[in-house]
Amino acid sequence: MKTIDRRNWLRTVGLSGGFAMLGGLDALAIEPATTPDLKNKIARLSSNENPYGPSKRVRQVITNNFDIACRYPFSMLSELAQQIADKEGVAKDHIVISGGSGEGLCAAGLAYGMSGGEIIAADPTFQQILRYAENFGAYVHRVPVDKDMDHDLDAMANRITSKTRLIYICNPNNPTGTIIEKNRLHQFITSVDDKAVVFSDEAYYDFITEPDYPSMVDLVKQGRNVIVSKTFSKVFGLAGMRIGYLIARPDIASRMKKAVMANTNILALQAAKEALQDTEFYKFSIAKSAEAKSLIYNTLDQLGLEYIKSHTNFVFFKSGRHINGLIDDMKKEKVHIGRPFPPFYDWARISTGKIEEVAQFAKALKKVMG
Repeated sequence: MKTIDRRNWLRTVGLSGGFAMLGGLDALAIEPATTPDLKNKIARLSSNENPYGPSKRVRQVITNNFDIACRYPFSMLSELAQQIADKEGVAKDHIVISGGSGEGLCAAGLAYGMSGGEIIAADPTFQQILRYAENFGAYVHRVPVDKDMDHDLDAMANRITSKTRLIYICNPNNPTGTIIEKNRLHQFITSVDDKAVVFSDEAYYDFITEPDYPSMVDLVKQGRNVIVSKTFSKVFGLAGMRIGYLIARPDIASRMKKAVMANTNILALQAAKEALQDTEFYKFSIAKSAEAKSLIYNTLDQLGLEYIKSHTNFVFFKSGRHINGLIDDMKKEKVHIGRPFPPFYDWARISTGKIEEVAQFAKALKKVMG
């Protein structure tokens, strides 16, 4: 069993030390799909997708595997699971592959929320696991974020009861883009995981700018009551193919496998296998997202709008306007921005699209904000 921790993984792809080594995009020789004329194009900056993917290598693999797309995927899950296990430094029985990490979230919501189980989460945060759990009878404690829009871990700990079965932490958080201080997160999890399972959603982990920020997979390796979810939707650009995975102790992983209802497909499996090896596209995606964030920050600075420095591929900013009206006005300018995130109705989330799309956003926002 190989062990590839974050530092070694980033070193492998030339990204050790955070963003410090991201220069030289031209050297990557990446040529994503041609972008049409933006005159009548909608800039879709609402769903935190990677508009540059799948990479050329992945597209070729997808094409090459059409002949086996008629087959069920079950026999091919094992190979990808082993590849993921090698990357994460765990045994294969720790890996659960699902139809996007969202399906893994739903599986956890089902397994731990049924029959009145209680779940604790920040507010606002990603809602899929919470709403799914509520559909099956769970009670969700939504704990407001603190003044810095970060998880209020002390308040979350105070909500734990004898009925608490799961504590959900989206880190980096969606929609705020914040991360929990690494030592604080580790301390929190190890102080509460004897009372409830902790679910660490790391969908945006690859975009973290802090050097040597640990994945909570480290705690899985220690046998703790922790589930970590990761996805191929963001940095790898496979959102439309629906493939993600969970990492957990084997007994927890087995329970999650029983709760997963939406398996992935042959083409997604082959695409994911190739994506893990395409280090050039990995570097390209992170660097282009950083470039787009810089342009977004510059626009918001020009307008004097408050925003949160983001560890993701989106930016959360305070427009001072109700989000519903801002969404409508931006749509008139052919720019789609993120949905409402109550209670922050005067804040908006904007994804890092292609550079020309971000320029379209900047122009539209300046017009809409007067």
